[in-house]
Amino acid sequence: MVFSDNIFLFFFLPLVLLCDRLCPKAHRNGVLLLFSLIFYAWGEPVYVLLMLLVIALNYMAGRLLERFSDQSAARSRRTVLVAAVVLNLAILGVFKYTGFFMGLVKSLTHGSFSIPEIVLPIGISFYTFQSMSYVIDVYRGTAPVQRNILSFGTYVALFPQLIAGPIVKYGDIAEQLAEREEKRALTASGVRSFLYGLAKKVLLANQMGLVADRLLLTESGTLSAWAGMIAYSLQIYFDFSGYSDMAIGLGRMFGFQFLKNFDYPYISRSITEFWRRWHISLSTWFREYVYIPLGGNRRGLARQCLNLLIVWILTGLWHGASMNFVLWGLYYAVLLILEKLLFGKILERLPSLLSHSITLLLVALGWGIFYFTDFAMLGAFLGRLFSLTADTAAARTWMLGYLPIGLFAAVASTHVGANLLKRLRRSSAAWLELLWLALLLMLCMAALVSQSYNPFIYFRF
Repeated sequence: MVFSDNIFLFFFLPLVLLCDRLCPKAHRNGVLLLFSLIFYAWGEPVYVLLMLLVIALNYMAGRLLERFSDQSAARSRRTVLVAAVVLNLAILGVFKYTGFFMGLVKSLTHGSFSIPEIVLPIGISFYTFQSMSYVIDVYRGTAPVQRNILSFGTYVALFPQLIAGPIVKYGDIAEQLAEREEKRALTASGVRSFLYGLAKKVLLANQMGLVADRLLLTESGTLSAWAGMIAYSLQIYFDFSGYSDMAIGLGRMFGFQFLKNFDYPYISRSITEFWRRWHISLSTWFREYVYIPLGGNRRGLARQCLNLLIVWILTGLWHGASMNFVLWGLYYAVLLILEKLLFGKILERLPSLLSHSITLLLVALGWGIFYFTDFAMLGAFLGRLFSLTADTAAARTWMLGYLPIGLFAAVASTHVGANLLKRLRRSSAAWLELLWLALLLMLCMAALVSQSYNPFIYFRF
């Protein structure tokens, strides 16, 4: 089940909201946990057992850390922490990376053994990272222990952010789990955020995705390769930020306030700034739980560069069990290290338009690497980018037909629209936004009825 599905919009969500409002406060987390498990089981019921295992494992780890809270039990606490992290990573590794590493071994050894096909559980990267952050924060003393397993299960399985984030740290919503109130203003804000996210996904991401697949997967010329890469850059932004907006909006409807996950990354003037604005919850997770524990920037420049390299290889692997994601991670590691060593101050002194254009070009090239899991296809695509090959008449017609919506999407990826809406909200004509939201909802419903192309890119991660 996905948020842009009619069953979710017109049956599941109204039913959950109704049950949540009618249920006594003491039982709301249990009801929300039940519906979250149903939501997850809708697509792959067998993997609900895996999620329950992750919930039980990390709940017990938290309780054991609480039990070994005195100074004399420091070794026991470290043992519990290491065991919990290793088991979480083992679960993630078995389901996500078994085929990848066995494929590498087979390729390097020219082996003849078969590689098992393991279906990747949806959202496993997100909920295992959340679970690990809970155990680590309890160990550090920066988050309280959750004694109620239903409340902890609700945190791990919470359906608004279960499938594709944002990655929510337990400490950020611990108080809300204990005492959440569905205030009218918060609910209204959640509905607004959800509808804008739905429009991003259905009206923009899906359209850009059609263009990207058509232009990137054909043997056309240079212009179509660049247009396809730009279209994919817009698709992945509106797809993922739209989902995050919907998740944040749904959280507000149930009394939770998740942190922002995107902050207009395509207005960035450097790669460093881009990664402060893109998938903020993941960047924060790697900074707090990998980069800083490795030493961050406290052990000299050489060690800092090594730490960045490690973090970005892991970031690439987090996105997928394929060598193109490793290459994508290395690509950003090199760019960030070069910015830190050589080009950062130069970019700051350049005119804004120029530094912004350079950043967007580098980011778009990165999305090209991200898109192609097949290296032969990636090589052919990169060749098309720089070969000055002419496009066919059909490809030019296709691009011209989608140019208006592409330009609209490009503008919508900046804060221009958001600033207009803020001014409208403060004005006496705030009711116009209600009409705008109603129009967006009708357009989304019409699009969902008429189109069959409705993927979520980050579901596979």
